[in-house]
Amino acid sequence: MRDLGTGFGYLLKGQRWVVGHGRWFGFGLIPGLITAVVYVGALIGLAYGADDLVDWATPFADDWSGAWLGLFRGFLVFLVFALGLLLAVITFTAVTLLIGQPFYESLSEQVDKSVSPDGTAPESGLPLLRELWISARDSFRIVLRAAAWAVLLFALGFIPILGQTVVPAIGFCVTGFFLTQELTSVALQRRRVEVREQLAMMRGRRLLIWGFGVPLAVSFLIPFVAVFLMPGAVAGATLMVRDLLGEDDDNENDDNENEGDSPGDPATVRLTVQDPDAR
Repeated sequence: MRDLGTGFGYLLKGQRWVVGHGRWFGFGLIPGLITAVVYVGALIGLAYGADDLVDWATPFADDWSGAWLGLFRGFLVFLVFALGLLLAVITFTAVTLLIGQPFYESLSEQVDKSVSPDGTAPESGLPLLRELWISARDSFRIVLRAAAWAVLLFALGFIPILGQTVVPAIGFCVTGFFLTQELTSVALQRRRVEVREQLAMMRGRRLLIWGFGVPLAVSFLIPFVAVFLMPGAVAGATLMVRDLLGEDDDNENDDNENEGDSPGDPATVRLTVQDPDAR
């Protein structure tokens, strides 16, 4: 049970890190804001179209009495929107990380440097396009796994009592697990750890992963909270990766807090990310 508290502690440490490095917090907000606009539009569209979708999918209920028809289709509309919201929560991180790969890789690298005893960070040594391809491929695989779980949980939601109590709790655990996998993948990909190894590593420390991911999944249900928590979540996930891999940490140094084009300045790192050979 201690791992639950440790995982939550890494989530808080990540938020503290970005608060203490304000420029990196603003830098990390950009991908989340872009993704949020897209997802809000999609959910609004689903809210307006769910009635028509349910009507089209249940023609057999057209002859039911008005009260039963309203209850039945109203319940299905709620489930459709709930499934859409669950998929949005599960996939938000994957899409945001895909859009913001250069942003979050730079942020994660800076976190590594700030706690590393020698002030360095692991590097993949791969060209940027290759890194983007690996990120997109792995994200697609994880989203497929998460979508399969979402469909299963959606179906189990029809079970009386269990569907309204146990199934949502399982859903938060599943969502938290996959959220954490996506977030830790930023630091793990720089260390050339394949997605299968990532999943195996996290299954071995499930309580740690749930302690980090479940509170994050719950908070992501609040509109726009995910946007502001994402930079700190990436930072916290990077710190947790160092724990999972047994890497040594040192006291955080604030040398990169000086103004100007220092190694810790986002403007400088943007150029670095665009030119892998410059690393």
